[in-house]
Amino acid sequence: MSVAPTWLSGEGWRHQGSGIEGLYSSDLALDVARRAEAAHLDFVFRPDASFLPLSVMEQSFGFSSLDPTLLLASIARETSRIGLVTTISTTFGHPYHAARQLMSLHWLSRGRAGWNVVTALQGNENFGLPDMPSSEARYARAAEFTQVVRRLWGSFPSRALLVDREAGHYADTDLILPIDHQGANFQVRGPMNLPEYPGADIPLMQAGGSALGVDFAGQVADMVFAQTPDLAAALAMRRQLSDRAQAHRRQPRDVRLLPGLSLYLGDTREEARALFLATHHRLDRQQRMARVRDFLGLDLADWPDDRPITNADLPENHRSPRCASQCDALRRIIRDDHPTPPDLLARPEILASVHWQVIGTVDDAVAEIATWFRAGGIDGFIAVPGGSVRSLDLLLDALIPRLVEAGLFRSRYTADTLRGHLED
Repeated sequence: MSVAPTWLSGEGWRHQGSGIEGLYSSDLALDVARRAEAAHLDFVFRPDASFLPLSVMEQSFGFSSLDPTLLLASIARETSRIGLVTTISTTFGHPYHAARQLMSLHWLSRGRAGWNVVTALQGNENFGLPDMPSSEARYARAAEFTQVVRRLWGSFPSRALLVDREAGHYADTDLILPIDHQGANFQVRGPMNLPEYPGADIPLMQAGGSALGVDFAGQVADMVFAQTPDLAAALAMRRQLSDRAQAHRRQPRDVRLLPGLSLYLGDTREEARALFLATHHRLDRQQRMARVRDFLGLDLADWPDDRPITNADLPENHRSPRCASQCDALRRIIRDDHPTPPDLLARPEILASVHWQVIGTVDDAVAEIATWFRAGGIDGFIAVPGGSVRSLDLLLDALIPRLVEAGLFRSRYTADTLRGHLED
């Protein structure tokens, strides 16, 4: 699950007892990680961004956060089984630094580190770049970056450590070798100044949904943090990932599809819906119509409220820079439901994130998760609780136990490493 405090975003931080005062300490993430470990989850995950949009900050904390790798390192000693997945950008970072950070987290957590590989969409001005590199350039750099990181991990193999006190022989230096990488983006001699952790390796996560992103995932990812707002999108993503995995001579099962699942939970559907609407109530009609224009190219400014919207009303060849899966989901809503403007503007797909969303009871969430899993659309999910800490509580204290009862999730850990959990 995500330890980014999504349940505090929007208006969530304003609730009494929200814990917002602990946002810039490790206490909040540690509490969530301990509870997630008690529920036997695979991992906690901290997304990240390298820029700060100020427009959000007046009303909420936006992308303001601690460094994810330092945060997870701070809670490694306070947990023992749960995986710790950090985020490091390949566009703005350097592979030697990343390789050392990640292997350090792996040692500190005794084999529980994971790496969310991101190419980033913004933030270039913070790293001396006048413009963001093209998508093609970012993914070419990401492929070289991950290759160098993995070679650095292997440059100081664990078997090179002898620690022979009697002979005074600490390491077999014949096994510690430079990588002598000379590439288009990086020149790295190596070896790394830290041995690889013995045993389980560091799994990789990837989140890009473009054709280039899916191909990159098929090449390197063990997990894909997907933006699939409905089951049709998830099934399509599963097919694409399987195709690209096979193209890179990997097994489809080795690339696990884990959509983000935004959960607004309540004891009743009415309570959950009220929580969702209250969280997003500052998003006014003009802002919602602007999102429709962005997503669909459709201007609703003069559209009568009682006139349904149909496929014939959508501009041809409109391509939004936003998430393609979210735009496709909105097109399917218009195709199937013919909503009026008030109906469309109240849709969760307009108001909130590009993730799969359940706004309802624990029963509703269990039923939908089971449907998606049995349809072959997911291998799991990354929980993103929303609205208030109540959604987090219901996730860990009610939803996960119900999935265990249904035979859809483990009742106990059988491994001590992130790789072990993924292969359980």
